[in-house]
Amino acid sequence: MQQDVKHATSAGQPLDLQAMVADLNSLLRLKTTVIGMKMFATVAEMEAIPKVRRPNAVHTTDQIVSMASRLGWTVGITSDDLVGAQCRAVIGLSPRDEKWLAGESYVGVWHGTQADAQKRQEALTVVPYGRYEAMAVSPLTSGRLDPPDICLVYATPGQMIILINGLQYVGYKKFEWGVVGETACADSWGRALATGEPSLSLPCFAERRYGGVPDEEMLMALSPAHLAKAVEGMKQLSRNGLRYPIAPYGIQNDVRAGMGVSYGKK
Repeated sequence: MQQDVKHATSAGQPLDLQAMVADLNSLLRLKTTVIGMKMFATVAEMEAIPKVRRPNAVHTTDQIVSMASRLGWTVGITSDDLVGAQCRAVIGLSPRDEKWLAGESYVGVWHGTQADAQKRQEALTVVPYGRYEAMAVSPLTSGRLDPPDICLVYATPGQMIILINGLQYVGYKKFEWGVVGETACADSWGRALATGEPSLSLPCFAERRYGGVPDEEMLMALSPAHLAKAVEGMKQLSRNGLRYPIAPYGIQNDVRAGMGVSYGKK
């Protein structure tokens, strides 16, 4: 039986991660394990995680993330475990030097010119270099990251819009997310780690080819406190009859009765 997992939210209230994930799965019927990601100032701190696995081969960060979300493993890495500077730079384990910013290796593959490649590199949101030596991922319910910096939720577009509606139920704000294209992990965990804000992405070619992310899934990266806020919002939406799965009403039916239920005052 997994240990009881409780942490403080940003408001100082206790947060039960196991209960939160159970609610999330009940509300959205997720197929993929909700995981956490945490950065560590030293390798020793990462290696002190209970039952942490260390890679015995070179991987992309996408693969490491999917070892947690698809296999349920707790995995810790350093820069030496990652295949190249791109993966390392997004999570702050290598610098964004002139060679990295030039993006010359992408010319003729992902971009038509060196100027285009450089624009893409400059557009990536990444963790500042020099703060961390290691990173780990683990199922959120394991409690091994104590607590994680961010949570990663893989979901279909239909599930994701309900999650977003939950975030907006109280304290509404318009979310504006970008799409960098390749290296979309900068749109999700890179941005969420760097800014602390909920960050949505369309997983890119590498995430799908090497991380095994299926066609239908999107990725939301957000803090545990933001995830708790979304869950509470979704609970209220569910009480209002706005829940997942979203039942089709019928494209030829008179819409007034349905609209009265979904949009009228309770």
